[in-house]
Amino acid sequence: MLPLSQTTGYAILALGCLNGCCGRLMLAREIAASTGTPLPYLSKLLHALCRRGLIEGKRGYRGGFVLARPAEQISLLEVAEAVEGDAWLPRCLLGLAECSPQQVCPAHEFWAVERERIKDKLRATTIADVAAFARQRGLVPLRDDSRFPPENSHSSGSVEGGP
Repeated sequence: MLPLSQTTGYAILALGCLNGCCGRLMLAREIAASTGTPLPYLSKLLHALCRRGLIEGKRGYRGGFVLARPAEQISLLEVAEAVEGDAWLPRCLLGLAECSPQQVCPAHEFWAVERERIKDKLRATTIADVAAFARQRGLVPLRDDSRFPPENSHSSGSVEGGP
């Protein structure tokens, strides 16, 4: 089985972390600390997720990041495509450039079916599913929201720009 990239894994962890914020804006450094992701790497990733509309960002005082919609509505397929691009799964399992529907390699039909199965599973699995799994197993430190006052919450439908 082909795993998702480490970058996609970091994106999933970051989104899961934001899911635990109950709609409050969270700073990139807080997400980095909570997920163990290097901050410069995470900052670039968060901006990419903003551009794809999975999260919203606000600059400046009381700024940070928040999920653009509920975690139950963000699929892992969307995350993989946001991070890796729309064609993140290779067309040919064997890596042959000349493999196509007209000129099939020995693994072509198998891979076409498996590629769709992978996409279907990732489409059906959400950030909420991953966050629940991580919480149950204590895999990602949970953020203590009591440290963050309610006035730092994100209540409007959109956030201007990205940090």
